Amino acid sequence: MALNKTQKRIRIKKRVRKNIFGTSERPRLSVYKSNKEIYAQLIDDNAGVTIASASSRDQELNADGNKTAVSAEVGKSIAARAKEAGIETVVFDRNGFVYHGRIKSLAEGAREAGLKF
Repeated sequence: MALNKTQKRIRIKKRVRKNIFGTSERPRLSVYKSNKEIYAQLIDDNAGVTIASASSRDQELNADGNKTAVSAEVGKSIAARAKEAGIETVVFDRNGFVYHGRIKSLAEGAREAGLKF
């Protein structure tokens, strides 16, 4: 049976999520991208709570340019919100997406702003 693009991503996501788990000290940085937007969340899997979130739809995000540049700004924004919550290290969850392009840009933006993963 041939799988479509979404089914392949979900299969990869399940495989990756078996090993990645976020705690309150080291939450999971989950990334989701649609065709237009990109979203990032810091998740404590023990409590099942979202600690902080950022997206390209945020009003205070003043990012211009292409989607890759906007993704880097979202990464910096989530890192700043993590610092406010007292978090320095995270576990990166690429959510089944290839670590390339916008996902890579978001991760590098978060690293530049001081997050460790």
